[in-house]
Amino acid sequence: MTAGEGTDGPGPGDRDAAPGAGGAGGAVRLRPPRHALDRRAVHWWRTQWLLAAAAPAVLAAGPAAFFGTARFWLLLSAAVLGVLGAVCAALLPGWWYRIHRWEVTGDAVYVRTGYLVQEWRIAPMSRIQTVDTVRGPLEQLYGLATLTVTTASAKGALRIAGLGHAQAADLAARLTRITRDTPGDAT
Repeated sequence: MTAGEGTDGPGPGDRDAAPGAGGAGGAVRLRPPRHALDRRAVHWWRTQWLLAAAAPAVLAAGPAAFFGTARFWLLLSAAVLGVLGAVCAALLPGWWYRIHRWEVTGDAVYVRTGYLVQEWRIAPMSRIQTVDTVRGPLEQLYGLATLTVTTASAKGALRIAGLGHAQAADLAARLTRITRDTPGDAT
């Protein structure tokens, strides 16, 4: 479910309501899930941006030594890529940290992600098929992990990227216990 389906977002009295809990008249009212990602996710995203900007900048600057007439344009493009990457690395991770939220209750997994377009997704426990944790090289460096909850949904898996490694492992074990005890066949 996205934020635009069945609600205009959280209302003034929704702060203490459970995510997806029915309000007056049974309407679904969403509120932001309670948990933020691990604060180290900001540094992880920042590093990803800097590496993503550095590679094309180096590729553009490298040939400048060999192409005399195009040297200015190659160096200019490398500088522009470097500056854009640095600006994105400085501004975007903090913004993303404020947006991304997650929560697990006995009934469902709730995730809010997005940048310009925010998406709120809810996966009922009865629809969960697998729970995985993944740790890429940079995530390992920062002590982070990504929890992937695969559901019987055409929309695809829910991902909570930027959790602390121990927290992701504990959450995976908790979800495994809850889904084992939840009736339904996850189809």
